Amino acid sequence: MVAEPIPSWPGEMVDLSVDQGNQGKQRVHVRSTPHGSTESPRETAVYVHGLAGSATNWTDLMGELSDVVIGHAIDLPGAGHSPEPPDGDYSVAAHARTVVALIERVSDTPVHLFGNSLGGAVSVRVAAARPDLVRSLTLVSPALPDLLPRYGPARVALSAVPRLGEWVADRLRAVPAERRLNATLGLCYADLDRIHPTRLREAQEELRRRDGLPYAAGAMIGSARGIVAEYFRRGEENLWHQAALVLAPTLVIHGRHDRLVNPRMAARAGRTFPHVRLVLLPDAGHVAQMELPGRVAREARRLIAETALVPIGE
Repeated sequence: MVAEPIPSWPGEMVDLSVDQGNQGKQRVHVRSTPHGSTESPRETAVYVHGLAGSATNWTDLMGELSDVVIGHAIDLPGAGHSPEPPDGDYSVAAHARTVVALIERVSDTPVHLFGNSLGGAVSVRVAAARPDLVRSLTLVSPALPDLLPRYGPARVALSAVPRLGEWVADRLRAVPAERRLNATLGLCYADLDRIHPTRLREAQEELRRRDGLPYAAGAMIGSARGIVAEYFRRGEENLWHQAALVLAPTLVIHGRHDRLVNPRMAARAGRTFPHVRLVLLPDAGHVAQMELPGRVAREARRLIAETALVPIGE
């Protein structure tokens, strides 16, 4: 009998001091592992999800690492339980500013930063711009620019086309949530049998909840447009140029069966990040932290131990 998975970590709304001009403060929903006792880990981790994801994408990995890091997983603006940004900015740069504000809020020392897919792109921007905030960087299938994108990114690009994206979103709302979710999971997982029935039910309930939010489609389209814009950005702001500026020791994990980010991009990551270790999981897809959290945790635990302010176990 398959064991029941752990519940989602408790969350709360947090007010962040993000520069929104006259638009008001950014509020985000953050899920955290237990902390505050004398037995709490001394290190802190911040987790950033991908497109159409949420903080719950990290539930199992956060559990695996809860003995070595206090974990904080953000719902990016407009995703999960976070409201839409006051200024309507869903760019990667805007998401990075929000993550920076969260890090400054939850930790007085540099954190171990984790990012998956879109969250990987956001985390690269954070690590490049604010090396003082990042002790280590773990990227799971990061959405870094690829001149030969796979089928999944091509669909994302189509959803980012003005008016077409909104038309597609309206059409998709007529499709039952279960069908839409199964299509998404089929793109993200190498083996759908690894999804526990409880996790599947939770995801279905969350998608139905999101369907009732007036800003949900706009948030999805806005973030899709944000990541597509990064694929065409040139000069010093290009994400690969930013990756070359990252000072933190970096772990890049790809799944061989990733249908969204081509695992061959690991080779370019190996040539670009100054201090990097590459891991290819032969039986994983796009969300290895969800599909194989134990394996991802083993690799991340090694990096955390190597970079911790105080050696783990002391």
